[in-house]
Amino acid sequence: MSRRKHLTPQQIKFAQLIVYNEGRKTATDCAVDSGYAKDRARSTASELQNPNYYPLVVQEINRLRKEVNEKYRVSLETHMRDLDEIKRIALEAGSYSAAVQAEVARGKAGGLYIEQKIIKHGRIDQLSPDEIRKELEEIANQFKPKIIEGKAEEVTEH
Repeated sequence: MSRRKHLTPQQIKFAQLIVYNEGRKTATDCAVDSGYAKDRARSTASELQNPNYYPLVVQEINRLRKEVNEKYRVSLETHMRDLDEIKRIALEAGSYSAAVQAEVARGKAGGLYIEQKIIKHGRIDQLSPDEIRKELEEIANQFKPKIIEGKAEEVTEH
């Protein structure tokens, strides 16, 4: 148990390893990598994360987590800026497909695109040939180009 008023270098290293390796290393591994005895690493890691035993270590872990969260926080502004930077670099490199994808992602983030998915239940093999033809005609009519009929005249200016 600790009654110290400051953290030891070993405790600081443990706090850093816990935060910077979150999801990649266990607390036990972080304790071992910090120089704690391997045979007590699991218990030590648990104690170091317990505010009743080591409140200063827990405070340091929380401070570092807050710092990391602020650094990697995503906002619409930073997201848009980063996508614009990715697009610019892709254009400079001649990667037009990547540039277009970055610009589309910016548009989606900015709310310029609305993605609509409609899921209909039923199977085409349950329809009769006439019903299939009717459905296909309806789909074709939805996407039919507008045709304007008329005569073309050539106009010459004097």
